[in-house]
Amino acid sequence: MNTLIKKPVTFIKKHTKGVFVVFDLLCVCVAFLLAAYLKFDAWVSFPSWFNSNVLLIVLADIVITGICFAFFKIYSRMWQYFVAKDYTTLVSAFALSKVIVVLPFVYIWLTYTRSFFTFMALYSIILLMLVVSGRALMFVSYNLWRTKILAPKNSENNKRKRVMIIGAGSAAIRLINELRGVSNINRYQVVALIDDNKRKQGEYLNGVKVYGGRDEIIKTANQLDIDEIFIAVPSISEKNKKEILEICNKTGCELKTLPRITAVKEGVSIKSQLRKVDYTDLLGREQIKPDLSRVFELLKGHTVLVTGGGGSIGSELVRQVANSGVAKRIIIFDIAENGAYEIQQEIRRNYPDVDLRVLIGSIRDEKRLCEIFEEYKPSFVYHAAAHKHVPLMEDSPKEAVKNNVFGTYNLAKTADKYGAKRFVMISTDKAVNPTNVMGATKRICEMIVQSFNKISETDFVAVRFGNVLGSNGSVIPLFKEQIENGGPVTVTHPDIIRYFMLIPEAVSLVLQAGAYAKGGEIFILDMGSPVKIRELAENLIRLSGHIPGEDIEIKYTGLRDGEKLYEELLISEEGIQKTQNDLIYVARPMDFDSENLFEKISYMREIMEGATHRQIVDVVKELVPTFNPQNEAYKDEEKEEVNV
Repeated sequence: MNTLIKKPVTFIKKHTKGVFVVFDLLCVCVAFLLAAYLKFDAWVSFPSWFNSNVLLIVLADIVITGICFAFFKIYSRMWQYFVAKDYTTLVSAFALSKVIVVLPFVYIWLTYTRSFFTFMALYSIILLMLVVSGRALMFVSYNLWRTKILAPKNSENNKRKRVMIIGAGSAAIRLINELRGVSNINRYQVVALIDDNKRKQGEYLNGVKVYGGRDEIIKTANQLDIDEIFIAVPSISEKNKKEILEICNKTGCELKTLPRITAVKEGVSIKSQLRKVDYTDLLGREQIKPDLSRVFELLKGHTVLVTGGGGSIGSELVRQVANSGVAKRIIIFDIAENGAYEIQQEIRRNYPDVDLRVLIGSIRDEKRLCEIFEEYKPSFVYHAAAHKHVPLMEDSPKEAVKNNVFGTYNLAKTADKYGAKRFVMISTDKAVNPTNVMGATKRICEMIVQSFNKISETDFVAVRFGNVLGSNGSVIPLFKEQIENGGPVTVTHPDIIRYFMLIPEAVSLVLQAGAYAKGGEIFILDMGSPVKIRELAENLIRLSGHIPGEDIEIKYTGLRDGEKLYEELLISEEGIQKTQNDLIYVARPMDFDSENLFEKISYMREIMEGATHRQIVDVVKELVPTFNPQNEAYKDEEKEEVNV
C-alpha cells in the first residue's frame, strides 16, 4: 500500500510546476463551463456574442494569468507547506490578471457590458476557488502522508536531531514546515523556538512552543537536549546576531544561520539556504561595502600594477579591479610563484576578458622594476608586497629592511621615474609607536611615500589598517589548524586585543582611500571595535563543536618579542581629519627630514652586508623616534661599532 501511494507522491514532488500548470488549465476549462451554465442557464445555447468570442476569452485569460503567475513566481512556491504570504500573493496575481483581461473586452462589447461582467465575476470566483482548493488539497494530502504514513514508520527512529530555532517569524514557519517534510522527517525534530518579542513568548507556532527570549537559550537547550540551533531571523542586525551567537556558542550545539534578508532567495528551500556559522558572523557589525564607482572611473582605461599580487590583500585587490572590468590591463607582480599562479588561474576562469599579466620578481630588484615600468607603463600602483610576520622579522631584521624599506624605496623611485599617476602603499597599525622591527620598517615606508610625494608628480599615499580576518599568517587559519589537530590553541596573552576587518572590505576601503588621494596622505581605516583574541579562540573552538578548556585547551604562551597587548592606528602627534567616507580618515602629516631619511636608507644599503642585526635596528631607531623595541636584543645598550 505504501509503495502504491509513494509513487504518485514522488512524481508530483519531482514535477510540481508541471502538475500545477496542467491543473490550472483544467480549472480554467471547468470554471468557464460552470460559469457559462450558471449565467446563461444552458450548456450549449449561449448568446451569439459569447459563442463567437469564447475561444478568444479563454486564450486571453490563459495567457494573461500565466504571465501574472510567472511574474509573481506562483509556480516557484512550495505549496506542500502552508505559508499565508504565498496565498495572499496568489490572490493578488489572480486579481490582477482578471482586471487586465476584463478591461479590453468591456471596451469591445459595450452593448453586453453588464452581461459580460456578471459572467466574468462568476468565472473568476469559481476559478479562484478551484485554484486555491487545489493547493490547499496538496498541503493537506502531503501532511496526511507525512503524519499518517511516515510518522509511524519513523517513531522508532531515535537518531533525529532535536532542533531549536531562533526567531518566530515567517522564515521560522517555512523552516519548521520544511524540517517536517518527507526528505527531513528522518533527520530533524523541531522542539523549541526562541524570540525576544514578549508577545510571542509562551505561544505556539505550527505546534512548537516559543520558550522565551535570548536569555532562555542556554536553559532551554539543556532542558530539551538540543542538538542543533538554527538562526532564522534574516533581518537581524549584525550586532544582535553576534550577541545571540555568543550565547548559542555556549550551548555546545551545532549552529547554522540564514543569510541576510537581502540575500534570501524566494522560491528556494529555506533549509538549503542555511549555512554553518563561521568567524565572519562574530565580527559584530555590518560588512562594509563602499561605493567604488569613483574608484573604477579613475582606473578606467589604465594599467594597474599590484605588487604582492599573490598574497591575501594583493589578490583581493586584483579580484576587485578585475571584477570592475574597467582597467586596460592588470599586472600581478610577486616573488612567490604559487600564490601568483593561483590568482592567475582564478582571474582567467572568472574574468576571461581581462588583460592579465603575471610577472615574477622582487621589489628589491630595481632593474627588474624598471623593465616592467618601461614595457607596461602602469598608471596606478598598489603596493602590497612586504614582509609582515612580526616574530620572523624580529629574528631577521636585515631582511625586513631589505624587503620593506629598500623594496618600497625602489618601487617609489621607479614609479616617479616613469610617471605613474598614483602610488598607494598598504601600511599597518603596527607602524604606530612600533614595538617591533616589522612595524618600524613599515613606518619608514610611510615616510618614504610622503617624501617622494614632495618631489614627484605622482600622488603617493599610504593606507593604514589593522589585522585582516583569514589572511595568510593571521590567527584564524592558525587556530583552525590547531583545533583540527586537537589543540592546544595558543594565545599569547589573555588580555591581548586586535582590530579586525574582512579581506574584501579592507581592500574596498583601500581602493576608495586611493581615490580620495591628493598626495602625501596617510589614510586610516575605521576598524570598528577591538576583539579579544582569547574570546575569538573560544568562539572558534565552540563553532567547531568543542568546549574550550575541556575538549580543546587554550594555552597562553606569553607575548612574543616585539608584540603589543593592543595596537594603535594613530600616532598622537598626527591627529585626524574626516573624508567623505565615515570609515576613512586622514592622519595629519608629521614633520620629518626627508633628506636625512634618504641618507640613512643609503647608509643602511652600504653597511648591510657587514652590519649585525643590532646595528641595523639602531639605524631604524634613529629614523623612527617612536620605535620602542620590546625585544631584549634590541633595547638601548651601548652600540656596537659598524664594520664597513
